[in-house]
Amino acid sequence: MKLFILLIGMVLIFEGIPYVAAPESMQAWLKKISELPPGQLRIMGLVAMAIGLLLCWIIQG
Repeated sequence: MKLFILLIGMVLIFEGIPYVAAPESMQAWLKKISELPPGQLRIMGLVAMAIGLLLCWIIQG
């Protein structure tokens, strides 16, 4: 459980870096993403999950 909470903390740190470093660019990027069709967002999410799963599988092996 401690490792899981540590992982969540690390994700939040990495997710927050772009907002601190370049908030104007993030606003523009988020606006572009909000204009994408839901199907394309779903595919992007699925690809991100697959990459994450692959990384976890490689590291555990």
